[in-house]
Amino acid sequence: MKPVFKRLVLWGLLVMLPSVSLGAAVQQKSNSAPVLTGSLTLQEVIAQVLLRNPELEAFSLEVRAREARALQAGLYKNPEILLFVEDVLGSGGLNNFEQSQSTIVLSQVIELGGKRTKREKSALSHKDLAFWDYETARMNILTRVAKAYTEALTSQEKLKLTRELVQLSQNSYNAVKARVIAGKVSPIHEVKAQVALSTTQIQQHQAENNLKAAYRRLASFWGSLTPRFEKVTGRLYLIAPVPPFDTLAGHMQSNPDLARWAAEMVQRTAAIDLEEANSVPNLKVGAGARWFEETNDNAFVFELSIPIQLFDRNQGAIAEARHRLAKAKAEQRAVALKLNSALAAGYTRMANAHSRVTSLKTKILPGARTAFEAVNEGYRFGKFGYLEVLDSQRTWFNARSQFLDALAEYHKAVADVERLTGQAVSPLPEPRPQPRERERQR
Repeated sequence: MKPVFKRLVLWGLLVMLPSVSLGAAVQQKSNSAPVLTGSLTLQEVIAQVLLRNPELEAFSLEVRAREARALQAGLYKNPEILLFVEDVLGSGGLNNFEQSQSTIVLSQVIELGGKRTKREKSALSHKDLAFWDYETARMNILTRVAKAYTEALTSQEKLKLTRELVQLSQNSYNAVKARVIAGKVSPIHEVKAQVALSTTQIQQHQAENNLKAAYRRLASFWGSLTPRFEKVTGRLYLIAPVPPFDTLAGHMQSNPDLARWAAEMVQRTAAIDLEEANSVPNLKVGAGARWFEETNDNAFVFELSIPIQLFDRNQGAIAEARHRLAKAKAEQRAVALKLNSALAAGYTRMANAHSRVTSLKTKILPGARTAFEAVNEGYRFGKFGYLEVLDSQRTWFNARSQFLDALAEYHKAVADVERLTGQAVSPLPEPRPQPRERERQR
């Protein structure tokens, strides 16, 4: 027994070695995962999220689990060995094994009605549904990543804006203080300038905290508790022409929430086929041998059994599967209506944000900047008071802050529309100037 035991131990170690090596490799891969540093692009963030997001990893493991379930569903039933010992431990001459009968039978269940094939098909359809669940989760997470990236970009620009405002307020305070010392304006102007400077410094502190929070939210998508990168880069100020609604609605079939229903119908139909196959009784066959201790004779034994489908014909399960198929069709229609409504709402938000960005860029910002520069220039020559300076400054920087908010709203709406249509809302190329236009440009 000892050599056999040693061989079993060695065989067990050999079996365990691949799993141990694989676990060490996985751990080494996890520990050696690159840390995002420096300046990040959206493509780098998406690649890192797809590799390390724990929610996506969970859905991926669910797909593998259902693949294993499909493998199990396609296996044949195991045979059985039955051992019967009769006419023993009784009374009289049957108090021992001298008159006993021993029977050993090897039996096998033969599934009729194609149960194994249909069971495997049903399990494979569940795997397809898990794949679509993964696709839905992937699109949802990438949409949230795009929005978080937009928030980080916007927070960076707002911090730059507040720093510029602090510097401008500091210069205004120095100028007012010099005019107070020279006796040209009342000392109360210096107090107002100091209040304005303190207010802008508070705004800068808040902008710095908002940026740190935006970085942390973005890093959480790839499982990092502390962001190591310094900044994010992107085309925040680039907006695309809004495509027609009908064009976007034509791409709705690319939405995984709709595309999954084709696999759902296959799964529900496979469930009906399986339940109908389960209504067919299985056949059980067996063969064995019997020994008679009293006469020292032996004989063959054969077994054949099949259930009588008198009461349970699996009719309830068949009806349930058919009702679930009808329910799936109704749910598919409901999801399509819901997604169309969501697309209409997202399209409206995108169009409104696009209109707001365009108006701010072409009308409000130029006018606010012109007024701001004119009032500041006039203040140096005594044409305007300090209140006019503060008002023009507030108008100019509020307009720029609103412009950043409108850009953020536009890009978030674009992310929602792209999530619903599965198509990128990309900017159209600028038209090339005609020969006459080139001559005018020259």
